[in-house]
Amino acid sequence: MSEVTIYSSNYCPFCIRAKQLLDAKGVKYNEIRVDGQPKVRAEMTRLAGGATSVPQIWIGKTHVGGCDQLQALERSGKLDAMLAS
Repeated sequence: MSEVTIYSSNYCPFCIRAKQLLDAKGVKYNEIRVDGQPKVRAEMTRLAGGATSVPQIWIGKTHVGGCDQLQALERSGKLDAMLAS
């Protein structure tokens, strides 16, 4: 299974939904919280090509984007294949 990394923030509804989807699939992920961590948020923004919102999600080395993009992968049936590779 691919390594999953999610940059998140406390009480962010989009972060919660993204993690709920991953949890429902039994996916273990590395969660990095950006709250009160300007250097960590800056690193996330750099890695995400300028995106500043959370969550920002990577599956393996592929930057998926946020919650909406993760949900779109699930709806299209592509998420399981990405997670398996």
